[in-house]
Amino acid sequence: MSFTYKTSVVAVVAALAVTACSFGPSGEPPAMPSPEHYGAQPQLSKTVAAGGIAQSFDVGATGVTQWWRLYRSPALNALVDEGLRNSPTLAATQRTLAAAQEELRAQVGASTLPSIDGAVQVERARSPVVPGLGPEQVQYNFFAGQLLAHYTFDLFGQTRYMNSASAARVNVQAFELEASRRALAANIVASAINVAALDRQIALTERLVAVSIDAANEDQQRYALGSVSRAQALASKQDAAAIAATLPALRQQRALAIHTLAVLMGRTPDNAPDVPALDSLSLPEHVPVAVPSDLLRSRPDIQAADAAVKAAAADVGAATAQLFPSLSLTGSMGRGGFSWPAVLSGAGGLWAIGAGLSQPIFHGGALFAQRRASIDAYAAAVLHYKSTVLSAFQDVANSLAALDNDAQASASTEVAADAARAAFDDTASRHRMGSLPLAATHASESRYLNAQIGAVRAAGQRMSNTAALFQAMGELPASQQTAASTQ
Repeated sequence: MSFTYKTSVVAVVAALAVTACSFGPSGEPPAMPSPEHYGAQPQLSKTVAAGGIAQSFDVGATGVTQWWRLYRSPALNALVDEGLRNSPTLAATQRTLAAAQEELRAQVGASTLPSIDGAVQVERARSPVVPGLGPEQVQYNFFAGQLLAHYTFDLFGQTRYMNSASAARVNVQAFELEASRRALAANIVASAINVAALDRQIALTERLVAVSIDAANEDQQRYALGSVSRAQALASKQDAAAIAATLPALRQQRALAIHTLAVLMGRTPDNAPDVPALDSLSLPEHVPVAVPSDLLRSRPDIQAADAAVKAAAADVGAATAQLFPSLSLTGSMGRGGFSWPAVLSGAGGLWAIGAGLSQPIFHGGALFAQRRASIDAYAAAVLHYKSTVLSAFQDVANSLAALDNDAQASASTEVAADAARAAFDDTASRHRMGSLPLAATHASESRYLNAQIGAVRAAGQRMSNTAALFQAMGELPASQQTAASTQ
């Protein structure tokens, strides 16, 4: 009967060990919808033509690794390369990841392999004795050297779950590093485009200010001659001052943008880099639009959320496994004695071996509370994953809509700028023939300069939103790109 009881206990323990893999959720991310198109409206195949380019949306294409090179600007490539190489923020994230990887190696080694330590003890001691029954004191030496071993069996998978959770959290940091790298590149490109667009706007505004001042001076002279009213002269002066007031704001925007770019690249603001001219940047003609299933694998923020789900699932398993027994083995061997000859003799041998089995019985409800907390944390991680995916879909939808609208706005501003240029040329020609006054030329040139400023803003916005779409697409790993291309 005793043998039957022991056999039953062993069978139960073995069954529990086999089912330890079911102590926690699988860690697979929840199924997400796969929309036919990202935005509220069906996806267009291409935008309207603006600047001679109608951008094509390549549906099903994967993200581009170094997408900023599609702007075909060696100067822009140099800015991004320097930023990725010298950014202290990115370097700090890399070091943090390296530290987490080493901590994981330490945890796995300490928890899955036996620990063996060496110990040497040399002691001189004095022990009192009872008066009248012997010497008043006993002094002796003691020498010992031992090897100590300890190992805890992972009967119910607690160690495995804990290591899996730590490994998943290291993966979270790895994906966050990749997200930081891509975000840094996107921010450098956006900042450079912004600076380039502001440089062009400032140059055009400076000319606009000069023209408006000339017009105000001319009206002042005409007022002195009595050919225009005082109200018109004052209005011209007011317009010139109002236009001049826009210059400091543009220069301030430019200063903020170039300082931001310098810091992104790991430089001090006083050592800001030279930025390529806006006209030297080529707008990418083809932009990828990954299908939703590929987007889930290509965006590092989604991959980080996926890894967080796996870590939370492993935490549930670990919290469940700690409710079950734990078995440990300890052993030691060495030599010891009260003198060196005794240590080296046959009588100096020391050894010990033992086993310990512990079972939680009462912890004030702490273990069950920890398990419930891990289950809630897992549910939160799943919801965070869903939120991250929806936000990613929103990013893509917003970027696609922005590019479509940017192209239309850019096309309209180009038409306006071309018409204003033609009108200005015609007005200037008629002025040279004496059929129109100089004031008409100033007014026509002002309209042309304003139209050019609008066209520059639209072109810069289109380039920036193109970078945002490349960023939103993420990047499939090389192995997955190969698999996707063969499907």
